[in-house]
Amino acid sequence: MAILQLDVRPWKGERRNLRAQRRAATGPNVDLPHHDPRLNAQRNGDTPAASDDPPIWQQVVWKLSQDTEVGPAINAATQRLEEAHITTARLDAQVLLAHVLGVDRSWLFAHYEHVLTHEQAEQFMELVVRRVAHEPVAYLVNHKEFYGIDLYVDPHVLIPRPETEMLVDQVLAEVSIRNAERLVVADVGTGSGAIALAVATSAPSAYVYALDISADALNVAQRNVARYAMDKRITLVRSDLLAKLPARADIVVANLPYVTSDDYVTLEPDVRNYEPVGALVGGPLGLDLITRLLRQLPRHVTPDAFVALEIGYNQGAAVIGLVETLLPQATQVELHRDYQGHDRVVTFQL
Repeated sequence: MAILQLDVRPWKGERRNLRAQRRAATGPNVDLPHHDPRLNAQRNGDTPAASDDPPIWQQVVWKLSQDTEVGPAINAATQRLEEAHITTARLDAQVLLAHVLGVDRSWLFAHYEHVLTHEQAEQFMELVVRRVAHEPVAYLVNHKEFYGIDLYVDPHVLIPRPETEMLVDQVLAEVSIRNAERLVVADVGTGSGAIALAVATSAPSAYVYALDISADALNVAQRNVARYAMDKRITLVRSDLLAKLPARADIVVANLPYVTSDDYVTLEPDVRNYEPVGALVGGPLGLDLITRLLRQLPRHVTPDAFVALEIGYNQGAAVIGLVETLLPQATQVELHRDYQGHDRVVTFQL
């Protein structure tokens, strides 16, 4: 059995429809009830306060019936997730059930009549309840794919995003151009080790220092490095940006926090309520850590070093301005946009 706490307010469009229906039923000249201050505000032409439509929470008891099959379990979970306004409800239900059963998601489609054990049903319900609260699926199942690598993730690290693969592409292109026997790569703010592993597994000449200030994040990265037996190619270092980098780097790659303080409060609850704020927010303008890194670079890189930075969707001009101001010797400064046309990566050489 599971207890779901759902916000059962109508969506904005539904609220507009309800108000229209009420007006149609009463007619334009009928006074609205006086006991509701929000309706009085509307009658007087005032703008309702932000507290109009406060949360209406309803506790729902959810229990899968005994001997529930895969198909009905997915359908029931999808309904609960849709009630919580989860836009990927069916996919999430499938991923969570596949995780519980220890199978690929494709297996479910051929085994809709497979009966869940009591323990499997209980575990599945618990995960669905947590997803209803907008806890990210990646944290619920403790893994996320990035650049073809299956990574362990937990709430100590940011969940790797597909757009960050552009950063890896830039690094691998530079490795190919240099065609050296050994290149030292510094992955600054490694988190789960996603970028370090993607570079090391794709470029045999790359020796990667994966740096992070968080000991908890480095524990997650170590787990992923060990899983792929990359200990001889990747060294984890606890460091404030480049401060403890053991050797000068030929290539520096960094996906540092770049969300602005104002933007942070507008993020989806899946991100804002669960992912580590220290891995997201980069100060009032989102540029605090990027600025500090740029100042550190000359002391920690080799001549003609290549640098690739992931940035916010509208930070291209600002970051390029910082590079030109703080590193006037930089050359080949370029802005790369993602498939949606948003600013995503800045690259340059020193």
